[in-house]
Amino acid sequence: MPKARFWRSASVRLAALYAILFGLSALAMTYFLWWSTARLLNREVETAIITDARGLSVTWTEAGMPGLVQAIQDRLVGNIDDDSLYLLADSGNHPLTGNLAAWPAGVSTTGLWYELSIVRAGQRSVARVERFDLPGGYHLLIGRDVQTRAQLRNVLASSLIWGLLLVLVLGAVGGVLVRILLQRMLANVSVTARAIAGGDLSRRVRISNRGDEFDELAATLNHMLDRISRLMDGVLQVSNAIAHDLRTPITRARARLEDANRDGASVESLRAAIDRATSDLDGVVKVFQALLRIAEIESGARRSAFATIDLVPVLSDLAELYEAVAEESGKRLKLSIPPTLTTFGDRDMIQQALANLLDNALKYSPTGATVQLRARRDGTGVRVEVADQGPGMSDEDIKRATERFFRAEAARNSPGSGLGLALVQAVALLHGRDLELAHGEPGLIATLRLPAGGSRANG
Repeated sequence: MPKARFWRSASVRLAALYAILFGLSALAMTYFLWWSTARLLNREVETAIITDARGLSVTWTEAGMPGLVQAIQDRLVGNIDDDSLYLLADSGNHPLTGNLAAWPAGVSTTGLWYELSIVRAGQRSVARVERFDLPGGYHLLIGRDVQTRAQLRNVLASSLIWGLLLVLVLGAVGGVLVRILLQRMLANVSVTARAIAGGDLSRRVRISNRGDEFDELAATLNHMLDRISRLMDGVLQVSNAIAHDLRTPITRARARLEDANRDGASVESLRAAIDRATSDLDGVVKVFQALLRIAEIESGARRSAFATIDLVPVLSDLAELYEAVAEESGKRLKLSIPPTLTTFGDRDMIQQALANLLDNALKYSPTGATVQLRARRDGTGVRVEVADQGPGMSDEDIKRATERFFRAEAARNSPGSGLGLALVQAVALLHGRDLELAHGEPGLIATLRLPAGGSRANG
């Protein structure tokens, strides 16, 4: 991989970020351990010196200078660890007693802690001391030899430094492993994306079944690809259906116009041929208008016109209109609705969807049959049912009934374009619900489900 491309890689940047954060965390932890250990050791030494000073102060108060000298000598004799340091000096800093040969240079202020280099028994060492001033111009130096503790701090610091280096190495290794893992996961997506871009819509992102975030991403991408595949299949089916269903009326119109042009003997015959061709072309225009209407509904362009409406007047108007249509064909329309029934949606679209369902029900019901228009409220919203007594549909036809241009076997010879139920389904989905089709024994029951009044359809 070229150097510029290497650093542009997201996996490299994430791995480097991981290693840096890991190293900083280890550095902070290491420094804290060293600082807390050194502070603890110093506190122990300072506590011992302060306690010692208090004891000697009591001795000075009770026994004076002779008692203080004796107390210092006794403590030096009893110091098994040989780490105690004492020096009693006069006003000129001349030693009077203790185990230091001379007053250390620079130790001139009381209340401060000094860490200095000293020589004891010919050996250089490190001491931590504090100065105390006594009445009469005397000075007392009390301290502890901390050479061993200093060596311990150095050993601890060295160990922590080596530990930090080890942590940094492990962080770098972890960063590399993270990069490899990310590359492997992303390669799975990249390979699938390249296959999809190459036209293989059957490829899907592999799921490891670990249930982690990558599996969630893979499942989401696969769901998106399934949706795209279904849309592409739908586009192909619609294209084929348009080519198949519109070829006949267009060809028929063209043939009639050619016949009229060739054989028309009078103005009346020419006009009759043109009228028939125009009727055929009007059917083609209606198909395209229905497709555009479905596309408009599916785009959600009309959702801004939603409002809370009462369905009772809408259903009553439809029943009054289609009751006359039913009587003309020797059928009956029965209406069963409650006094009030509110929903949230677009009045015109709902009315058009129900009109399509009533058209289908009356078209396929035999003479003497009763078509029922029922509406009621259920636990999730509103149900509007249109039940006919026609031939019904098979289970396979019900599954495909809302596809554009699909027509069941029993409807092959009936007029229509196969877009009515597709439009009803689009209206239902726009309102956040759906269209249900079920066997009516006999006939078919089409149920348009809508949201309750005041609720909002899910976008």
